[in-house]
Amino acid sequence: MMELLGGVMAVITLESLLAMLAGTAAGILVGAIPGLTATLAMALLLPFTYTMDPLTSLGMMAGIYNGSMYGGAIPAILMKIPGTPSAVATVFDGYPLASGGRAKFALHVALCSSAAGSAISALALMLLAPPLVAFSLQFGPIEYFWIAIFGMTSVSLLLASAPAKGIASALLGIAVGIVGMDMISGAERLVFGVRHIAGGVNIAVLLTGLFAVPPALAMLEANSRRLGNATVTGSGITLGEALRLIRTWLRSGLIGVVVGVMPGAGGNLAGILSYAEEKRAAKDASRFGKGDPRGIAASECGNNADNASSLIPTLALGVPGNSVAALMMGAMLIQGLNPGPALFSQNGDVVYGFMWQMLLTAFMMLAVGFAGAGLFARMLRVPTGLLAPMILVVCSIGTYAASNSIADVWIMLFVGVAAFLLSRSGYPIAPIVLGAILGPMAESSFRQGMLISRGDPLAFVSSPISLVLITLILAVMAFPMWRRLRSCSGAA
Repeated sequence: MMELLGGVMAVITLESLLAMLAGTAAGILVGAIPGLTATLAMALLLPFTYTMDPLTSLGMMAGIYNGSMYGGAIPAILMKIPGTPSAVATVFDGYPLASGGRAKFALHVALCSSAAGSAISALALMLLAPPLVAFSLQFGPIEYFWIAIFGMTSVSLLLASAPAKGIASALLGIAVGIVGMDMISGAERLVFGVRHIAGGVNIAVLLTGLFAVPPALAMLEANSRRLGNATVTGSGITLGEALRLIRTWLRSGLIGVVVGVMPGAGGNLAGILSYAEEKRAAKDASRFGKGDPRGIAASECGNNADNASSLIPTLALGVPGNSVAALMMGAMLIQGLNPGPALFSQNGDVVYGFMWQMLLTAFMMLAVGFAGAGLFARMLRVPTGLLAPMILVVCSIGTYAASNSIADVWIMLFVGVAAFLLSRSGYPIAPIVLGAILGPMAESSFRQGMLISRGDPLAFVSSPISLVLITLILAVMAFPMWRRLRSCSGAA
């Protein structure tokens, strides 16, 4: 409790509050433009975090994360175009409401529901992460090896439509992660004579290239014009109408938290599951799909409740469960913070302060959203052809400013082009990040485990925790096969 109170004092500074406010507004703007996501905004910000205070950079990222999830609802409601993948279910009832002249009401429902989901998720992070840290203190190098393997396999197999391509992406990420000098032998690995990467590939450069460059290249390829001229009409939500949605928020918030803890699940699954459950529980389900505010509330609360809860394994175990969590972890590594049990004991003010930032930005989102609904709608008029070169310029400036090295800019662009080509071929990008971060962790833990056990491989299957993790890994690996068999039997 004292650590939580100390975290409050750490974030109530002018610099931190301004960073959270700016991040929240930027997140909403990014989410409101279809094709741009929270991962893109964070990847653009990442190189600039070198010079920031840890809580300032994390507060801005917390605002971007929460804000972008609501921002995706704006084009979903006004134009039937989900701004982010998580807003797919918002279209079902949001667009019919807007078409009926109640666009402002629909946006307010989405805003209040997003804030409720983000607040529930932040509270879950505060309540669940510390006990998980206490449990993780029982982990040794062997258990962390299996944790790393579980993180890579789950995201690679559950996020990819083709499991083989997901595993291939993870292996590519591992290869990138081990570039540089071997920490035990001192030998150079996969350097190929390029002296600039002898110390390894900079994590900020890698993440910027993977998540910021491909969307810009996709925009240039599409050569699309402005999306449209959306307007906000009708009256807003009243207090009584908001209170009637509390039951929906609690149900969807719980679903979002559970989905968020699961590696590789994501806000899109949370939103769809929450919408489906709300429709199933409703006595008058026939209204769904025709402009029922409960549909918007369930979708937006569910996908936002995934936010902070997806960071629980990242902070407690040092294992990011999705691409956004990997970017958060990258920002922490840049600041010299190592997510895991040691983070809570060595940097308690930062980690607990970040939890409060996730909660505070949920309420900031309410203020910014109510004040700027019309402005965010006008962002849909910006031609996406102008955004692409702007994104590439910001990527290049941020990467160069972080290291004062033009070589890093070329590496970032090379990684971005490669990621764009891989994604077009059906290879997911998130497993590459997980492989680059968790691959070295798995290697280090494996070597430590072998040293501790004096070369006995049976030590890796001797503890109950290891056996549970191995079972989970096998279950995740069997899931694509079960899904394929089920689809074949259904077709027959």
